[in-house]
Amino acid sequence: MNNKVLIIGLIWPEPLATAAGSRMIELIDFLLKQGYELSFASAASRSDLSYDFSELPVSCIDIELNSSSFDADLKKLNPGMVIFDRFLTEEQYGWRVQQTCPGAIRILDTEDLHFLRKSREMAIKQGSDDWMKFIQNDTAKREIASIFRSDLSLIISKFEVDLLQNVFNIPESLLLYLPFLKGIEKDVNMHPIPGYDQRLNFMCIGNFKHKPNLDAVFYLQSEIWPLIRNELPQAELHIYGAYASEAITQLNNKNTGFLIKGWIEHKREAFVNYRICLAPLRFGAGQKGKLLDAMIYGTPSVTTSIGSEGMSASEEWNGFIEDQPGAYASKAVLLYQDKLLWDNAQKKGFDLISQNFDKDSFERRLAFKLEELSNKLQAHRASNFIGNMLSHHTMKSTKYLSKWIELKNLTNNNIVNK
Repeated sequence: MNNKVLIIGLIWPEPLATAAGSRMIELIDFLLKQGYELSFASAASRSDLSYDFSELPVSCIDIELNSSSFDADLKKLNPGMVIFDRFLTEEQYGWRVQQTCPGAIRILDTEDLHFLRKSREMAIKQGSDDWMKFIQNDTAKREIASIFRSDLSLIISKFEVDLLQNVFNIPESLLLYLPFLKGIEKDVNMHPIPGYDQRLNFMCIGNFKHKPNLDAVFYLQSEIWPLIRNELPQAELHIYGAYASEAITQLNNKNTGFLIKGWIEHKREAFVNYRICLAPLRFGAGQKGKLLDAMIYGTPSVTTSIGSEGMSASEEWNGFIEDQPGAYASKAVLLYQDKLLWDNAQKKGFDLISQNFDKDSFERRLAFKLEELSNKLQAHRASNFIGNMLSHHTMKSTKYLSKWIELKNLTNNNIVNK
């Protein structure tokens, strides 16, 4: 098998700022352990928080959007596998990969289902509790098409696997459930985790470019924190996250104990010193990295049904799951004040991680699936008529739109140069 793997990223991974970035580095670590020769490509600009690949045997490629120069890169690299980070990169580059490297396995890492997140955001804006009414949105049509066109899609949540199979009739052979490859991190075992008496206050964490996180902070500030603060007048809520906008920083209020802390380099510090993690997510999709981190670092949490989705039942949760502001605040206060309840919640979190997120087990499952695809790729593709049909029609339109943009850019550049 050709062991060259190309990952095409929507952005350069930011594992210190986003759960999606952590997910990508987990995949990269897995592929390197399997002995693959790895390249990572993106058309995005690097940020101060972009992962430094200099310490890893990973080649970095800067892509120019809508340019045939990437075709030359593909031909030179000749990968045996291409991984698209989110459906948007598959839309943009899938046809080029299919045209230049037809024998390469094409894998889509969805991160989470964008159309599911979109349907819930639309429901919130419409004041509706029935997000299924909005599920067949335009993003769904694009993302589902991308899943069909790919040889395999990595799905991070069991809930999303069920949705894709039961609502959209996507064959099981095209999907692989692959949660965060967390496990109990080494530094947790090396450094004792503070107990109930060594912790104070509440915390919340999340990248502010992510709309569900942004909404959750405003929701906390307006609906939930005043209720908690009324019961616990000395308590504080510390908000962590990269890319805080002015609208977020203006929420900082010492008088109410609502404090915007901004980005923190070592996320361990954003968990182990606090008694409770708050994550009142009203919309979103996938698994929530912040809530898994809370379990790993022994911090009980209070979240919503959307926050806990795809991870565990409510009775197994390391805290409480509540969707109404009043009940949410009451459970947060109860968990904060009751040491026995808190200790039990912390233990539930450790149990949930060890029982449902066995890193070695999921890595073996992924390795087996990749080998199976490599051995039976032609037959696998032959059984996916819808994917073949979508590749024939949809990718043709994407291809010629991209070529039109490339030609337009060349024409404009020639005019400027004259």
